[in-house]
Parts: sequence; structure tokens; C-alpha cells
Amino acid sequence: MKRLQWMEFIMPRGPQGQKRPADSVARAVMVARIAVGEIADDESPVARQNVGVAGAIARAKALTPARRKEIAKASAEARWS
Repeated sequence: MKRLQWMEFIMPRGPQGQKRPADSVARAVMVARIAVGEIADDESPVARQNVGVAGAIARAKALTPARRKEIAKASAEARWS
């Protein structure tokens, strides 16, 4: 168990601080360990979605109506032209 804790310490972290291996072999080993129940998968899709929704709400509150209109015009122009 000590070795696993040491490995978690040196693993790279993602944008939200998740402990995920960077290379594909280490990732495959981690998936296998999760599948057999050796380690717990703490990431849930619902938790990630809630963080995204919270960020969207905060961004909407921070934008002025004029800035929202500019963003909407630019995106409509990019889509339809």
C-alpha cells in the first residue's frame, strides 16, 4: 500500500487537480486496478458536470449584457458565414 501512495504523489495532475497518469501504459494499469477494485475511482461524471455548470453560471453573472451581445453576434457570424 505504501508504494501506491508514493506513486500517487508523483503522478501528474489534470486541470481540476485529478491524479491521472500521463502515459498510456500507466493509464492502462490504473484502469485495470479500478476494474478489480484495488483502488477507488473518485471521479464521477456528475461531479465534473456540476463544476462546468457552476463555471458557466459564474461567467454569465460576470458578463455585461453588451458583452454577451458581442459574443452572440460574433458566434452567429462565424456559424452562418
